[in-house]
Amino acid sequence: MFEKLTEKLDSYLEMGIPFYDCIVMHNGKCVFRHNNGYTDVKNKVGVTGKELYNIYSCSKLITCTAALQLWEKGLIRLDDELYGYMPEFKNMNVLTDGGVKPAENKITVENLFTMTAGFSYDLNSPEIKKCQSDTNGECPTRELMKYLANEPLLFEPGYRWEYSLCHDVLAALVEEVSGMTFGEYVKKNIFDVCGMENSKFLVSADDMNKIVNQYRYDAESDRVVECEKTNCFRFGTKYESGGAGCISTVDDYIKFLEAIRTYKLLKKETVDMLSANRLTKEQIEMPTYWVTDKRGFGLGQQCPWEESTREDFGWGGAAGAHYFIDRTRNLSVYLGTHVLGYERYQQKRTEVTEIVQSIIDNMQ
Repeated sequence: MFEKLTEKLDSYLEMGIPFYDCIVMHNGKCVFRHNNGYTDVKNKVGVTGKELYNIYSCSKLITCTAALQLWEKGLIRLDDELYGYMPEFKNMNVLTDGGVKPAENKITVENLFTMTAGFSYDLNSPEIKKCQSDTNGECPTRELMKYLANEPLLFEPGYRWEYSLCHDVLAALVEEVSGMTFGEYVKKNIFDVCGMENSKFLVSADDMNKIVNQYRYDAESDRVVECEKTNCFRFGTKYESGGAGCISTVDDYIKFLEAIRTYKLLKKETVDMLSANRLTKEQIEMPTYWVTDKRGFGLGQQCPWEESTREDFGWGGAAGAHYFIDRTRNLSVYLGTHVLGYERYQQKRTEVTEIVQSIIDNMQ
């Protein structure tokens, strides 16, 4: 029944992906789990299914979930201006053709969810470097925001979609509102609730040793090579990147996806809101919006849009991980791998979504 899916996944190995691990949950039951390849290519070490990964931007749904839990409690509102919680963001500047000028619009909480706040994804900006220096490499999450606020925005808040550090700022907002570190909040309200024993945002040196080998695509040689396990989105030893800093396993992450699908972490109405497009037609048609297949963007997730036939919502990570939830079909799917920068693979991973949906439809 799942032969076509296995064939597609194995084709990624032929493309140069060293290994993968994929799981499909349907109606709350595991109907497919398959992995293949070598986690250690040099020593021919096969996949065990227990690997610990840098999940990069698959962290974003966790962060959005944490913030939406606070929204459900009435502690934040989407139309609230960010500076009401984090005063450093009150008087922002914005880059224009005529130079840097005071921003006319205020950043809202919704702008953080939808990647429309005006931030960039410059990991080496002068202010980030200054925070790292001033804090002796610790760079606490909430503290970094006081530096980030000194950077001019790329555009007026709300004007366009731009993939950026928005969800890192959202994690700091969770800290500010909850009175806990982001990692503490997530552990108590998400990881412990789901039984995710191997997931965390504050990653120690010991944790780094446990992470599976990480690879990257080398354009010059046109092949995948082993690289450092480090995650460039973790700016310091005390920094918890809501946008890309989580480590997790396939077993842990599918528990999280199922908890979202079955409304264990958020109410149905909240998941409806999370997975509904929030962008205008004009924003979707702008060049900065590179989400494929005319898909919309909800509260941090690729989601259905008026011109799309897809009913699922989801996202992926920089090292190739990919997930989707399809509530119409009662599906949760997670694909884990650990290769940075391989665009040919990244462009093809949504094929898994369509194949799984087709298989489930044929089972009905």
